[in-house]
Amino acid sequence: MEIILYLSAAVAAIAFLVLVIFLSRTLKSLQTTLDSVANTLDGLEKQMQGVTVETASLLHKTNVLAEDLQMKSENLNSVVHAVKGVGESIQGFNSSIQKVSSQVQAGIDNNQEKISQIVQWSNVAMEIRDKWKARKNQQLPDVSPISVAEAEALETDNLAKKRFLRSRS
Repeated sequence: MEIILYLSAAVAAIAFLVLVIFLSRTLKSLQTTLDSVANTLDGLEKQMQGVTVETASLLHKTNVLAEDLQMKSENLNSVVHAVKGVGESIQGFNSSIQKVSSQVQAGIDNNQEKISQIVQWSNVAMEIRDKWKARKNQQLPDVSPISVAEAEALETDNLAKKRFLRSRS
């Protein structure tokens, strides 16, 4: 029985040895996997640092652009206010011109009858003057006689003047 005891101790020792061998292989495989994971994490950490630097740079540029945009917007607001002021000035100027124009037109409308009477009286005065000159020329015998063509030209000139003056009334 002693042999069985030795044999069972030897089988137990061999079984323990096999267990230790498989356990060491498993641990080595686990070690390789953990080393690979560690290398991957190191690479990921380096990439994250690069991304962090780029993100910070982009954020800084975005802030600078936002400030620049705000300053330009404020400057543009002052330009818009200035243009609005110019527009209001032009509108006031236009309304002033319209008022003056309407006042002048009203004055012309009010004095239209007086103006037409003045034109009529001036036409009458010119006709009287022309007739007086014609009579004076007929009374003076020492004046050299004018030709028929000259008389017609003179009468045509007077007729054109009369028509012009009458058309203005």
